[in-house]
Order: sequence, then structure tokens, then C-alpha cells
Amino acid sequence: MHAEPLDPTRTGLLIVDLQNDFLHPDGAYARGGQSSADIAALPERVLPVANALRKAGGWIVSTQFTLVPGKGGAPFISPHLKELRPFLRQGDFCPGQWGHQLVDALQPADLTVEKVAYSAFYMTRMEWVLRKAGIDTLFVCGIVTNGGVASTVRDAHVRDLSTYVLSDGCAAFSRETHERALGDLGTVARVVTCDEARALIEGPAR
Repeated sequence: MHAEPLDPTRTGLLIVDLQNDFLHPDGAYARGGQSSADIAALPERVLPVANALRKAGGWIVSTQFTLVPGKGGAPFISPHLKELRPFLRQGDFCPGQWGHQLVDALQPADLTVEKVAYSAFYMTRMEWVLRKAGIDTLFVCGIVTNGGVASTVRDAHVRDLSTYVLSDGCAAFSRETHERALGDLGTVARVVTCDEARALIEGPAR
């Protein structure tokens, strides 16, 4: 599945939903009491991979979970999400707002794709921009491992994209859930650490 040597210029670091409203102490999830040390640690873990890929001529691709505002600005929220996260309100994950943006530590992204469901490919322009950019390999990181990451990885797989999952670059609200999801994703992607990803990007020492 990953026999060909890695070409960094055709490779993207796909950052799933590492947004201020999810991670920042002033974001929507912190306001609702939904925080996780494992999730908060992700930007610093992922940053060396992002920097290595930038240096090698690769792409940083950010997905932004979005609550699309309707009439009067009230967001469209799926019933299951309303039940899980009743604290969500107008202005949260709103396009153009601070909470919607990729966290500062990982800025800037070369490509940004808004999404409205778990998968970054569902009803988005993701596949189109990846093809236009010549990206055929993805390192996927972000949140949550069993949700947005898993759905995005599986959709990448069926599109014949060579896909890696950063085991310590993803997290869930439970470590058990995270580990179980990684085990499942090993059937459709290669699971590597952030250090292993950097080594693949940088290539053999010269």
C-alpha cells in the first residue's frame, strides 16, 4: 500500500479540526466543560511534522468543522450534535470567526476546507483541491480519532490516496477509544508516529 518512495511535494499534512473553538481555553468546548489534555497537546506534537513538510515543499491542509449560520445567524446543528453538545450556540464554529480558525501554532495552512460532518470529504471541495494541488499522499492528524479522523481516513482510502495516520498526532476524549480507533484504521492506512512521519518526509540521511 506504501511501496513507492514518499514525494514530499505531492504530500499533504491533513489537520482535522484543530480549531480554536475545540482547543483554546476561550473556545466553545472549554466553555461547555469539554476539554482534554491529550487533545490540547496535539498542536505542539504535530508542529515538527508540519515544519518538516513545509521545508520539503509539501502542503498543509486544514479542515474546519463548521456550523453554518442560517436566518438571523442561528446555526444549523444536527440533532445528534445538539444532544451531545447542548452548550453550542450562535457564533460557535462560525465561518470567518476566531473560533472557526486553525489554532495559531499550526498556522498558516496552504489549503482550508470547511466541513459540516465527520468526514472532510463529505459534501466538500476536499477531493477537488487535493487533485488540483497534485497531492496523492496524506498524513492525517487531529480530532477526534474515532470521528473526524476515522471518517476522513476511510474516505481517503476509497479514493486511492496513500494515507498515513499520526498515532500521537490524533486524540479522542478517551485514550481507550483512541487506541481502538487506531487499531481499526490500521486496516486501511499506515499508522506511524510523528517522529516516523518526519523521517519519511526528510528522507534518508545524506
